Amino acid sequence: MPEHTPASEPAPAAPALVLHDAPLSGHAHRVRLFLSLLGLPWRSQVVDLKAGEHKRPAFLAMNRFGQVPVLQDGDVVLADSNAILVYLNARYAPDPTLWLPADPVGAARVQRWLSLAAGPLAFGPAAARIALLMGRPTDEAAVARAHALLQVMDAHLATQNFLAAARPTLADIAHYAYVAHAPEGHVALDAYPQVRAWLARIEALPGFLPMPRSRIGLLA
Repeated sequence: MPEHTPASEPAPAAPALVLHDAPLSGHAHRVRLFLSLLGLPWRSQVVDLKAGEHKRPAFLAMNRFGQVPVLQDGDVVLADSNAILVYLNARYAPDPTLWLPADPVGAARVQRWLSLAAGPLAFGPAAARIALLMGRPTDEAAVARAHALLQVMDAHLATQNFLAAARPTLADIAHYAYVAHAPEGHVALDAYPQVRAWLARIEALPGFLPMPRSRIGLLA
């Protein structure tokens, strides 16, 4: 179980934060990415999804939906990646308003994209990718939904550098992995230059942490 600590700080004996995750899960990656961007130490507890570990009683006691990720912070146990992002920001970010604005309009703009992450993103790029990861045929409906979302994102990002504000927010963290890995689900990014530029801006953030790539889809 690897431990992750900021390079400039000594490693603690036992990180308080434990992330129950899966390396190829984009939902889990968004939490790993935010932990790294915040410079927080954490311990990764990999859940063996192929073996059904996420459906066993010990895991279901943490998340009755049987899904990764789950974060343990002392006595606090949280499921749902977007909820975990909100918690980490409020609990540990030096200035939580940088990632989730406190003003009504700014907060609403971030929430709008978090809702899209749980809808069009999950049922578009994420669903197209998971079909191939599980050895199923290309999900053409999910591919079509992915392109519909990417068209909107590309037009939106032509007017600003990040999704919800002039700076990166939780909205960008929630969308990065499944957009960056969309080609693994047979969703090409060639027609979306603004999206590709946005991905590069996320990848240039101090503390950026990539997600492992799978040799499937357009990367096969």
